[in-house]
Amino acid sequence: MAGKVFFSVSMSLDGFIAPESSEELMGQQWMELQRWVFRQRHFRENLKLGKGGDEGRDNDIVRETFERTGASVMGKRMFDAGEQMWPEEAPFHTPVFVVTHEKRDPWERPGGTTFTFVNDGIESALEQAREAAGERDIRIAGGADTIVQYLNAGLVDEFHVAVSPVLFGTGVRLFDGVGAGRVALDLVSAEPSPSTTHLSYIVRAR
Repeated sequence: MAGKVFFSVSMSLDGFIAPESSEELMGQQWMELQRWVFRQRHFRENLKLGKGGDEGRDNDIVRETFERTGASVMGKRMFDAGEQMWPEEAPFHTPVFVVTHEKRDPWERPGGTTFTFVNDGIESALEQAREAAGERDIRIAGGADTIVQYLNAGLVDEFHVAVSPVLFGTGVRLFDGVGAGRVALDLVSAEPSPSTTHLSYIVRAR
């Protein structure tokens, strides 16, 4: 049985998931957006940031997201930013398929992450990710443009948004360009925590 296609992101209260420039990643606003996840024990262990960290429902969600993911798909913009910031042992530990026009040999990292560069579109990247994931799920890791392409193509089954109590005012909006007339959502759950609110939806055709 094929796995589900999903995405899981942190979003500001006014709808942004990243600053306008990748140079601003790790800046104050982005750190506030991601503060809830950086504090979780599973996230800290996965990135080898040291022992300790919070446990509880937030940590469970981080761990469940990691454990369900058998392969990831991302866009070139996200890869370019991550290539500069990820540790040598990239945090995915699964195959990752990068949608790009660049031709490049697969890039294997310690810890089980191999980046494969796909030049023939989002459907091809998803097909390769499905084969690699087996019965586990496929995560559309980002960025926003790649997520919207998959939403507009009707290829996303569900998603999770962690809404952080921070305002960006400007930046990269999660749903900018989505074909709202073709996409309908069913709310599955809404779970508040001290530092974020977890919203989960099923996606269906309108």
